[in-house]
Amino acid sequence: MSDKRRVGAESSETRARIVAATEQVIREEGYAAASSRRVAQVAGLKPSLVHYYFPTTDDMLLAVFKRGSEQSDAMIEQALASDDPIRGLWRFFADTSRTALTMEFMALALHREGIRAEIARHSDAMRERQADLFRRLLGERLAEIGEPEGLSVILAGIGRALVMEAGLGIHAGHAETRAIVEAWLDRLLGPAAQKNESA
Repeated sequence: MSDKRRVGAESSETRARIVAATEQVIREEGYAAASSRRVAQVAGLKPSLVHYYFPTTDDMLLAVFKRGSEQSDAMIEQALASDDPIRGLWRFFADTSRTALTMEFMALALHREGIRAEIARHSDAMRERQADLFRRLLGERLAEIGEPEGLSVILAGIGRALVMEAGLGIHAGHAETRAIVEAWLDRLLGPAAQKNESA
């Protein structure tokens, strides 16, 4: 006989409500406040129902991260499908609309191995996809900058630094940094990409 607990269906409306409430708590109060009792209170449910869908707090936090990853993936796909995908990707990396959640999950990853492993898995997969895109779009121009994985790290790293600092209320040098990256992309991508962006 298996002692594995039964959990609610992933397609359940109640499960989605719990995930949304967990995200709300993380955004407004921080990940440490996201207990099953607090989430149940925000969702308007009994704590036992939260446990039915998410036996552990880590299960609940991981579901929030996965939902956020799916949303981010959709935004990345939209950027990659645009007329100027590399600039679109840069704008995604430097987008501060997801700052609060991003910072909470970075902090959470330091303490929760399961979250850390999922962030690493997702990031590695996306970096590989971006490197393939850079190879396809830049071709011989990559010789000017090196390996495409490095370009992905540079854009993501600068974008992430801007996002994290903005979350702390730090803005000094941000406009200048964005201008440097934009000017560098102008030189790398050439006039055709610039025309697409102004169209």
